[in-house]
Amino acid sequence: MRSTFMGLETAKRALFTQQSALHTTGHNIANANTPGYSRQHVNFGTTTPFAPAAMNRPQLPGQMGTGVEANSIQRVRDSFLDIQYRQESNKLGYWDSKSSAISEMENIVNEPTTNGLGAVMGEFWQSLQDLSVYPENDGARNVVLERGQSVVDTFHYLNDSLNQIKDNIGNEISVSLDSVNSLLAQIASVNSQISDVEPHGNIPNDLYDRRDALVDELSGYIDIRVTSIKSEGDPADEAEGLYNISIVGANGREEILVANKDYNQLGFSNGSGKLTTSTPDDISQIAIFSSTGKEIESKKLSISDANGNPLFSQGKIRGLIESYGYSYQDSTGTTQVKGTYPEMLDNLDRLAYSFSQTFNAVHEKGIDLQGNSGQQFFGDLGGDHENASKLISMSDITSKEIAASTTTNADGEVNAGDGKNAVNLSNIQNWLMNETVTLDGFDGAESINLNDYNRLETASMNSFYEGVIGKLGVQGLQANRLAGNSEILRQSVEEKRMSVSSVSLDEEMTNMIQFQHAYNAAARNITMVDEMLDKIINGMGLVGR
Repeated sequence: MRSTFMGLETAKRALFTQQSALHTTGHNIANANTPGYSRQHVNFGTTTPFAPAAMNRPQLPGQMGTGVEANSIQRVRDSFLDIQYRQESNKLGYWDSKSSAISEMENIVNEPTTNGLGAVMGEFWQSLQDLSVYPENDGARNVVLERGQSVVDTFHYLNDSLNQIKDNIGNEISVSLDSVNSLLAQIASVNSQISDVEPHGNIPNDLYDRRDALVDELSGYIDIRVTSIKSEGDPADEAEGLYNISIVGANGREEILVANKDYNQLGFSNGSGKLTTSTPDDISQIAIFSSTGKEIESKKLSISDANGNPLFSQGKIRGLIESYGYSYQDSTGTTQVKGTYPEMLDNLDRLAYSFSQTFNAVHEKGIDLQGNSGQQFFGDLGGDHENASKLISMSDITSKEIAASTTTNADGEVNAGDGKNAVNLSNIQNWLMNETVTLDGFDGAESINLNDYNRLETASMNSFYEGVIGKLGVQGLQANRLAGNSEILRQSVEEKRMSVSSVSLDEEMTNMIQFQHAYNAAARNITMVDEMLDKIINGMGLVGR
């Protein structure tokens, strides 16, 4: 026989459950603008009916419902969209850092404009052509010296500015590694908090949101793989468990960074096996350290393979390293350096070396205004082109010592109007540097083997510099385009994710009305049962009084 007060209990359960739904709706509305918040909903379920299956069950026409209960409060989240978002965020982090680094380089190189190195060298060649027309004119000679100094200053400016930006990128690598290590520590901490809650059957939705926001941010720096591990104890079916996070290299190699409550860190070794995030001049690998900062020898991550192809995990950090430069040993054991900024600096060094040393060689073949053999126009750089754009300088040459002529008369004086060597000097810009050239205007055959000063392979100075600028332009265009595409794709996935997980105030207001009416109906049910009981208690058994 069922209880007289059964109706009250059923109504009370409905009252409490609808109240829980209203509270959850209020929580959603309160966090409508909270970043990373996922809306939550109550999973309703019927309570155990009466009578339960048993040998001594009462004889009833069927099981009678006993009301409703809140089985769980669960956040609305699509894990597939989370994976997509992190993939696009990872691509955006990589291409955005590449685009930013190349954009800064383009601003420094400033080509094609009237202020770039190409224009400055063009003015220098033009001053030599002017000198060939008026070789005795002191004004034309001084212009050549000034234009030559301008070329030297421009090489210095480019070298200094590019090295400064390179150092800034190195600092950004350090800051990014600090951010990654901080995120890994926070994720492990949230894992720890979740592991304290889930074993008791509770579902920490807000902790899940906080952890996913951290993982989203981490995915911008490095490529990661997230796996979920079930908590110990008696977790609910809806519990999402603990995250294990691995860094994934370009070759598919995975190394664990977060395992349950423990985490590792990324950085460089300070030489004694301790963690430092200060970027060294030479990057060839990134090491994995324990949470206490001790290096784990077996988990070093190489930046590239023997061919210079990147192996490190894609993301912002790899984009920065590719711009900053990294070293590797090729198949012969020779150390090679690769990277956007080192390669640009190396190209400038090659151009400065080939330009200054070839110019000196031709200049020394000529005759100056006083009938003397030409001397070095630019300072000697020796036999190595390294740092040539920084070390290039003007010699102590005067305007009268510019060797613009090729012949002298019987008295040893320069023939009037002889500016043929100035023509030779102005023609340097178009000579292919792997050839031997014959100089014009000399009585005997005068030739120069340009291979002695060649650091430009088979190109001329003009075509080499045009190639460098053209390559930079293509790289910048590609980086900007792919960064834009990645941003669009990430935004598209983010909108899909928001359509699933974000709070819709219209929907929440509708839910609030729905749950409020259900709450009111449950309250009215209590009133109805109360009136029934009042009739039984106070209105029955009064016959004969």
